[in-house]
Amino acid sequence: MPSLLDQQMDAVLAALTAPGGQMPVVTTTRDGRDYPMIAAAPPALTYYFAHFCAEHHNKTFLVAGEERLSFAEVYAIAGQVARALVDGHGVQRGDRVGIAMRNSPSWIALYMGILMAGGVATLLNGWWQTAELAAAIAEVECALVFADAPRAQRLDEATGLSANVVPIDDRLPLAQALAGVIARGGTAETQLPMLTGEDNATILFTSGSTGQSKGALADHRGLTQAVFNYLAQAVTMLTIATQMGQPPQGQPSTLLNVPLFHVTAEVPVFLQSFAMGRKLVLMPKWDAEEAMRLIEREQISYFVGVPLMSFEILTHPNRHKYNLTSVTDFAAGGAPRPVEHVKRIHEELPGAPLLGYGLTETNGVGCGNFRDNYLAKPNSTGRPSYPLVELAILDGAGQPVAQGARGEVAIRSICNFKGYWNRPEATRDAFTADQFFLTGDIGYLDEDGYLFIVDRKKDIIIRGGENISCQEVEAALYENPAVAEAAVFGLPDDRYGEVPGAVVHIRAGEVMDAEALCEFLAGRIAAFKVPARIWLSPAPLPRLGTEKIDKVALRTAYRERHIAERAA
Repeated sequence: MPSLLDQQMDAVLAALTAPGGQMPVVTTTRDGRDYPMIAAAPPALTYYFAHFCAEHHNKTFLVAGEERLSFAEVYAIAGQVARALVDGHGVQRGDRVGIAMRNSPSWIALYMGILMAGGVATLLNGWWQTAELAAAIAEVECALVFADAPRAQRLDEATGLSANVVPIDDRLPLAQALAGVIARGGTAETQLPMLTGEDNATILFTSGSTGQSKGALADHRGLTQAVFNYLAQAVTMLTIATQMGQPPQGQPSTLLNVPLFHVTAEVPVFLQSFAMGRKLVLMPKWDAEEAMRLIEREQISYFVGVPLMSFEILTHPNRHKYNLTSVTDFAAGGAPRPVEHVKRIHEELPGAPLLGYGLTETNGVGCGNFRDNYLAKPNSTGRPSYPLVELAILDGAGQPVAQGARGEVAIRSICNFKGYWNRPEATRDAFTADQFFLTGDIGYLDEDGYLFIVDRKKDIIIRGGENISCQEVEAALYENPAVAEAAVFGLPDDRYGEVPGAVVHIRAGEVMDAEALCEFLAGRIAAFKVPARIWLSPAPLPRLGTEKIDKVALRTAYRERHIAERAA
């Protein structure tokens, strides 16, 4: 039976999206199929930036250390960047332009400027090492990349890199940091393209079961619709709070404490903030005590991050020193929260717990579990996010299963990505014939329409919200000539949810230990991908009748061993 909060949300959303409502829903057609679409959303992010930066022009938009920038100031610099990209850097409509940087005002202005110039903002994972960065740049044929000092140094070490790398000193104030970019050209007369919803907007990278990261391409319409789908949820909760006599006070604000190259930071945090007039307080590097200090100083109203972040605040020994009462919600995404954490957040922190579920390929939209509903069903990701998301549970033939039965979670909406860059087969395999995106997650829907995820079909590990391909780590291990066989899988972890573990069989006559293997991997893959535990097997790894390594048996045995070792 629907909860009271579900009934309230449904009533508000129905009025909000009805004809004559604030966000009326209409129908649009893509590839011969009709989809619901929010009519109030602009066709492209360029118009969205212009409208809301004008509406909120004097409000504080970005706080980075002691630097404070208004919406109008950031938009003005982004416009200068856009004109310089067109006239001085030769960027044309549809060109991929990379950003390889930590979170900073420079990252944000470059992102905006790239889109305003008609380019495709290509968001490179800042934790990648040289080979990973170079492979992604080559994958999507980036001709121009903006990089902060650490990433620029890594790219300088790459061989055969065809992209022009432009170093950015993001430690400087925004105008100074981007002065060299802007000085290349562009004037007030420079013509910027008039974009449509079908224009390509972004490429984010996703690690799937095949190993190498794939570039997920999104158009402007998918992104603006995703943002407005999030806004519909936000307006709904604001309306309910106001009806209950608890209207929000002051300018909304949030920490930007997850990397902007992740869809969670990009869409619901960064992009949604334009429409809300929300202040973003940047954290280039996560630190729980620094987060609490900023929450108190900046009166942060909304906290979101991977589950680890709110848990570290919850359990920090100095939490009592900080006033966190401005926070109304402690939201999480990227990975599930343990049930006990949900209860403790409710009991010990001032804000209510929330959970979101979405993927890079869905531009972050999927499901949401809010406040009392989350407490009632803490192991659920919630209901599909109205009004745009259609969710199905499918069997191996792509057909819906009975209510309550397990199957692959599939999402269909106008927000979904267009496909993987230059990978038609991977794109085809990612969708059903009727355009449901196959998430690779195994789950079921209960009688109230709540999604419960119970397993993963794809061979990936989710470490604190960061996807890790088991095959990619195995491939890196096999680059060591001493490694005969390797199997990588997830191990349970109290802090990150799960971490990579590996079992390795060394070739006869070779000498190698786990520490040396970790050092070998550190120069080839990002640190978060290096196994937290490596076991050396003196015997060849067990195999199935197909002669494939029996990873299920290995994972089961070594997970149990890992749990026993931790308990000892």
